[in-house]
Amino acid sequence: MIHRTRTAVALLVFCLTSGSVSRAAEEDAEVLPTRDTSPLFWSQEERIAGFRNFDAIYDTRVVDNGTEHLRLTDDPRDFSTLSYEVEGTAYPLDHYLETFFVAGFLVASGERILLERYRLGHSETSRWVSFSVAKSVTSLLIGAAIRDGYIENVDEQVTDYLPRLKGGSYDGATIRDLLQMASGVAWNESYTDPTSDVALAAGLNGLALVNYLAKLPRTADPGTSFNYNTGETNLAGSVLRAAIGNNAASYLAAKMWRPLMEHPATWSITSDVELGGCCIHATLRDYARIGLFASRAGVLPDGTRTLPDDWMQESTKGSPSYPGYGYLWWLWGNGRYAANGIFGQLIWIDPHDDLVIVTQSAAPAATSPRRSAHRNALIDALRRYAKAMD
Repeated sequence: MIHRTRTAVALLVFCLTSGSVSRAAEEDAEVLPTRDTSPLFWSQEERIAGFRNFDAIYDTRVVDNGTEHLRLTDDPRDFSTLSYEVEGTAYPLDHYLETFFVAGFLVASGERILLERYRLGHSETSRWVSFSVAKSVTSLLIGAAIRDGYIENVDEQVTDYLPRLKGGSYDGATIRDLLQMASGVAWNESYTDPTSDVALAAGLNGLALVNYLAKLPRTADPGTSFNYNTGETNLAGSVLRAAIGNNAASYLAAKMWRPLMEHPATWSITSDVELGGCCIHATLRDYARIGLFASRAGVLPDGTRTLPDDWMQESTKGSPSYPGYGYLWWLWGNGRYAANGIFGQLIWIDPHDDLVIVTQSAAPAATSPRRSAHRNALIDALRRYAKAMD
């Protein structure tokens, strides 16, 4: 099911061209940012409203949920004495929530919710944009496609699925190379340069994306050099769709959303297909369920396996070209890993303790070393605090 209005007129860094969809009547009165300005340049007020209503501004496809969902039990604990330390200064949890405009914050130990906070007009039933968290979901779906037999393995050639790329820089590049951001094809991910590849092509999809990437030169052998590349994660989505012969939203619904999720989600589309690298919109608790799905290696509550037996283990190994990155997952050491999105979106996972920490945010900047330092220290403090509680 697709909600759509007008033809896209503006490219958004990290994702999107435009359109709009209708939403519930109570949201109609809210003043939303326009689609003519990139979210990178929205005001703080526009970010807060826009991130909660992203799928009221841009084209999306619905990801349907089912009649059942993974039950999460409220088991609130007292985090009032928790503090984390950055450069010798201790901060309370509320400092992080307020300073970095966190709208939704959740800590789950298995199916028990230890902490859940909503702010900035966000609620248990409202959706929030994921940005690059969607990359990690695409990785999960490629794993599912391998188990289902649509893809043989990650060492297959990209050009076997996208033959229009044959004879160019992607010859010899594998699906593994795409998942590890190591195709060796040139890509400029500068967010301040309006002529960079990310500014020109991060929202391309389908034939337009293939045509753009086919013109880029190779700068390294496949698998040897890490280069963060939003365009190639959309290309990974193209490989997925070519393999399954269906849209990614329907596959996501079948593999995860109908068995697990409480609310429907939406996924941003351009050229009538989902962006493999961006913008699934879901509730806070359903973000947590994504984390639990990954933590449990894709095993559903009824025992059904949706991923290859070793997929999450392989996905969260350091890449030869960069030990801090796996198959579209950021690695935190000791088996922990995370899905990260700009402006503070996060699903952090510790499979050993079945611990998941989720943030949905409208941080003042897309990326920030200061915010990363605070986030990392807070996650570590929460991990130790939650373990002590158990």
